[in-house]
This record gives sequence, structure tokens and C-alpha cells, in this order.
Amino acid sequence: MKKQFSALLLAVAGLSLILTACNRQSLVKEAAPGVLAAGLKLGTVDMNLIFKEYYKTKDAQAKYAQAEAEADKDLNARVDTLKKSIQEISQINASLEQSDLGKNERDAKIKDREARVTAARSLDHEIAEYRSAKQKSLQDQFLRMRKDIVEDIMKSLGAIVKAKGYDVVFDKSGLSAGAVPVVIYSREDLDFSQEVIAELNGNATVGKAK
Repeated sequence: MKKQFSALLLAVAGLSLILTACNRQSLVKEAAPGVLAAGLKLGTVDMNLIFKEYYKTKDAQAKYAQAEAEADKDLNARVDTLKKSIQEISQINASLEQSDLGKNERDAKIKDREARVTAARSLDHEIAEYRSAKQKSLQDQFLRMRKDIVEDIMKSLGAIVKAKGYDVVFDKSGLSAGAVPVVIYSREDLDFSQEVIAELNGNATVGKAK
């Protein structure tokens, strides 16, 4: 379960934000920053950076880490109990090798061992089910948090795009299926990622108070 959250969060960098079709042949050097010759306005954002810098992402990471730590603590306690049971069974096995044991004492130890083995097997099965259930629970928790964060980002991004009149916006952190950057090159003045981050974090105090 370790590092699952950060690894999955970075997957959002693959989002490609193409808000409308663009004819690349209409691009000319004389166009003003971010404006296409055909009258279209071009912009870029770094979704990876926006996602990372959004305060809700950091809050979600902290909550996930806490839930993961609690799950690990509970799981480790169960595993320790199982290890202790196995050690006790081993001790009984060792004692059964003693030649001076009376029949009644030997039979009692064998009966005790069988009960402990049954309990250990049951606990081992319980641990496997607990681990699987917790992994699913953490995965579901992450997906819910990511969904909310992505919706917030897209809402703020869409508002800025509409207000500034952008026609085409690319995610310059996105990769193609061949692991090649979708945007090979773009001028820095086309990037309005910081504006999106500022918009998202503008109500950080209000958001945390809810």
C-alpha cells in the first residue's frame, strides 16, 4: 500500500486538455502571444504542477497517509499475534520431543497444539481478508478524493479559459501513448498554470473551515 497515493496522483498528468480543434497551419510567428493567426487564442497549463500545488491535494495526501498508517498498525498487530502463535506451536513441538513426557501430558500437549494450529490458520485467513479489504478501502478513498480534486481543477480552469477567451489549451505535462511529451515546445508566456493555482488556492481558508 506504500506510495500508492503519490504514484496514482501523478497519473493525472496524462490529462490532455484540448478544448477545441486547431489547424496548426494557421500558426505564424507574427501572431501576438497566445493568439493564432486565424483568430484563435492558444494557451498551455501544467496539470501535474496544478494538481501538486492545489491545497486540497496536500490535504488529501495527509488524510490518505493517516488512513494508511492506521491500517498498517492494525494489520501489524494481527501479524504479530500470528507470529507469537507460531512460536508457541514451535515450543510445543519441541517439548513433545522430550522422552520423559508421560502419556497424559503428551496427549494434553498434542491437543493444545492442534487447537493453536487451528486458531493460527483462522487468524492467517483473517489477516489475508483484512489486508485485501483495507487495500480496496484505501483505493476507493483515493478515487473519491481524486475525483473531487480533478473536478475542482477543471472548474477553475474552465472559468479562466472562458473569461480570457482561450480557444485551445494544452496540458504540457501530458505524455502520448509512446511516452513522448504531447507538447514538444511552448513559450513560457503561453502558460497560465500559476493563475489556475492562485484561483484554486484563493479560498483555501474557507475550504479548510468547511
